Amino acid sequence: MELTLEQIQNFKGKYPKQLWSLFTVEMWERFCFYGMRGVLTYFMVDQLLLKDDVANLQYGAIQAFVYAFTFIGGIFADKILGFKKSLFFGGMVMIFGNLLIAIAPKEMFYYGIAFSIIGTGFFKPNVSSMVGELYQEDDPRRDAGYGMFYAGINIGGFLGGILCIYLGKYYSWQLCFLASAIVMVLGLLTFLFTKNKLGPIGNSPLSHLPKTKRLTKEILVYALSLLSIPLIFIMVKNTDYTDYFMYTIGIIAIAYFLFEVFKIGELSAQKKIIAAFVFIFFYFLFNAIYEQSGGSLSLFAKYNLNDKLLGLTIDPNAVNNSSNTLFVIILSPLIGLLWVWLANKKIEPNTLIKFGIGFLFLSASFYIFYYTKFFADSLGKTSLGIFTLAYLVTTIGELCLGPIGMSIITKLSPKRLFGMMMGLWFLASAFGQLAAGKLGAEISQSNTGSSLLSKLQSYTDGYYQLAIYALIAGLVLILISPLVKKLMQEVH
Repeated sequence: MELTLEQIQNFKGKYPKQLWSLFTVEMWERFCFYGMRGVLTYFMVDQLLLKDDVANLQYGAIQAFVYAFTFIGGIFADKILGFKKSLFFGGMVMIFGNLLIAIAPKEMFYYGIAFSIIGTGFFKPNVSSMVGELYQEDDPRRDAGYGMFYAGINIGGFLGGILCIYLGKYYSWQLCFLASAIVMVLGLLTFLFTKNKLGPIGNSPLSHLPKTKRLTKEILVYALSLLSIPLIFIMVKNTDYTDYFMYTIGIIAIAYFLFEVFKIGELSAQKKIIAAFVFIFFYFLFNAIYEQSGGSLSLFAKYNLNDKLLGLTIDPNAVNNSSNTLFVIILSPLIGLLWVWLANKKIEPNTLIKFGIGFLFLSASFYIFYYTKFFADSLGKTSLGIFTLAYLVTTIGELCLGPIGMSIITKLSPKRLFGMMMGLWFLASAFGQLAAGKLGAEISQSNTGSSLLSKLQSYTDGYYQLAIYALIAGLVLILISPLVKKLMQEVH
């Protein structure tokens, strides 16, 4: 017998039991996602023999599409499929994409990536939405549940970030992509065996329609998604097309946003939604700098880092791919406790200042990436330890900004525009990824020599520039905070 929503939400203890199955499903999916993300640029340079700048642009394009399609997949899940069917379809398409690359990594790479983009778009937004539905709206245990859920995301990211690059570099690329497919199969099997415990959560929103009508709409979504794969293939391969696609989406999204703002009519609601847009814009800037990890920093790790960390021999690309997720697991509860302690002392900074502090830490971390040049040997190889320290500082910046961003958007947006504003948040991420690829390409192009020393010079100079951009953004945010605070009114 199917559980009712009331039975699920009236759970005893700290966590609903359904959280653990969703935690596991998301953990395996993030293993696959971060594992793939960590090898993309490396693989394109090492195996497809692309130049560094072209690999950066293609990495940016792939990531931009992943986040843009998360926005589109979220809408289809909300309106037609429901979370369960959307998740299952997305998972199957991702598995197929990874298997395609595993069969013939060089020949099938772009085909597999096109499938993975669509699959992730349908999979990614749904698990976190279902976690939210396990709780009543005013349940104070919700934050603890999300905290545990984010730990799952990062455990998956940590394991995937290490294992996939190790398999690819030291064993075979076929094994690397096969591992991604296998963990997605584990995630989908977990979901299939436990989805009955979710009761009505994630069921089709069209269950009131006759079965044939509902089925027609669902099949149409699946068919359109699969038909778009050749287009994605063309756009990822030629990044000029990606630019046209993303700029078109950007213009439409901003025009639609402005239309909705004028339509509200009520001044206080308009002010709040403009304040939300300020957060979204700065989130885009943050991502443009922060998201170097899968692009230029991946190549910097490949060429310019030694393999010694705290007396151990560790592959620098494994450190690049997984140190951030490890630091998130360690630091997020500590930073959470810090905010609580500051709140008790009545000196907790508001959300705007936290965003600004996030940028200052981001700036400091890129200054440390730049500073690695002073530890380099005569061949142009530099300290993995200093590089890892920079990631520790980056993570503190991310934790000042990431977890609170989505929640402030929901607080500032009217309920009926909730979907649109979350969509804009995801699009800001997509544009951040695109911009990160372009910035990474600029850094690579500044290298005129062929030695490791000249690579070291161009990468570290680029990180110095990014440190300055992040510093300026952080200071601007802190300076305009009184103005934005007025727009936010009673929301903190």
